Amino acid sequence: MRVLLGVAGGEESMRALESTVERAVEAGDDLTIAVIEKDDMEQSPEDVADEARTVAERHGLDVDVRFLDGDPGASLVDTAEREGFDELAIGGGTESPMGKIRLGPVTEFVLLNATTSVRLVR
Repeated sequence: MRVLLGVAGGEESMRALESTVERAVEAGDDLTIAVIEKDDMEQSPEDVADEARTVAERHGLDVDVRFLDGDPGASLVDTAEREGFDELAIGGGTESPMGKIRLGPVTEFVLLNATTSVRLVR
């Protein structure tokens, strides 16, 4: 299966990175990692890409890491659909004090607009 994973360097993205890389190794998926830029990024896009490569190498997985420009959600959805990915993976979903899921704007956009299957990694 061809999987596109969007990462932006936050804690949610890094959990999604680790989980998706592990799953790709187990399932034999072809993984592409797309670094997206957000205003509140904790790291530079280059640092996020380096960390993604390091995680993949640690698991013995060869991945394509690329940078997406423009609106993060729209870029992920467009890339997944235009390039025929089977799945779009994205991290997100923190819990409120009442145990309800809270989605960030990029995650919400992807979930509501992608025609590609989406896997939300929490």
